[in-house]
Amino acid sequence: MTAAAELDGKRALVTGGSRGIGRAIALALADAGADVAVTSRKGDDAEPIARDVRARGRRSMALLLDVRHARSIQVCFERIDREWGGIDILVNNAGTNIPQDLMSLDEDSWDTVVDSDLKGLVFVTQAAAARMISAKKGGRIVNVASIYGVVGRRERVAYSAAKAGVVNVTRSLAIELGPHGITVNAVGPSLVETDLTRDRMRADPAYEEEEVRRTPLRRLGTPEDVAAAVLFFASAGSSFVTGQTLLVDGGTSAH
Repeated sequence: MTAAAELDGKRALVTGGSRGIGRAIALALADAGADVAVTSRKGDDAEPIARDVRARGRRSMALLLDVRHARSIQVCFERIDREWGGIDILVNNAGTNIPQDLMSLDEDSWDTVVDSDLKGLVFVTQAAAARMISAKKGGRIVNVASIYGVVGRRERVAYSAAKAGVVNVTRSLAIELGPHGITVNAVGPSLVETDLTRDRMRADPAYEEEEVRRTPLRRLGTPEDVAAAVLFFASAGSSFVTGQTLLVDGGTSAH
């Protein structure tokens, strides 16, 4: 799957690609032959990833994008249009989580999570799909959902709602975009070891121990685990797969 030229000539956009899972996805796509544009809410912090992509012999751009705002989406895609003439692969990775239970949940936190994880995904997809439809070459859209889009968890009220929305939006978009040769799938990771999650685990070692205990494979996921699943959905090998959510969870959801 990671052999060079698998995605040769394809143009990919990875939102939220400056670190963690997004970084791993961007580099996996580049290793498979794709040119990769990477977005972040600051823009400049995506440049190191863009340099890594270019070091692999692929084109790349570091783009400013706040998926919560329509104008930001428009400006981002206008630059892609000018420099690349469109995209073939979209990976909706941008998102956030503010852990809160029901009684501590506030409206601003709800709006931040749902706007980032669900609303933004829909309108970025709208912009990408319009260009894919116009180009009449098909396309691949991969959404990063979560295991908590299909199972429940304490302190995940807004996050679970948003990611469950991603799971079902994936199905709906697969139906709408299928006639245009565009597949839409999702990956649903459990806890993945990144810089952000490592900070929490250092502060609370029992948290990591509990997560590992709950996982049949007895380890946490890695960004590369998620990237491998995304690469499958972006490749020709998944050409008859659409509307699906693949849980990358070490078997956790099997409980």
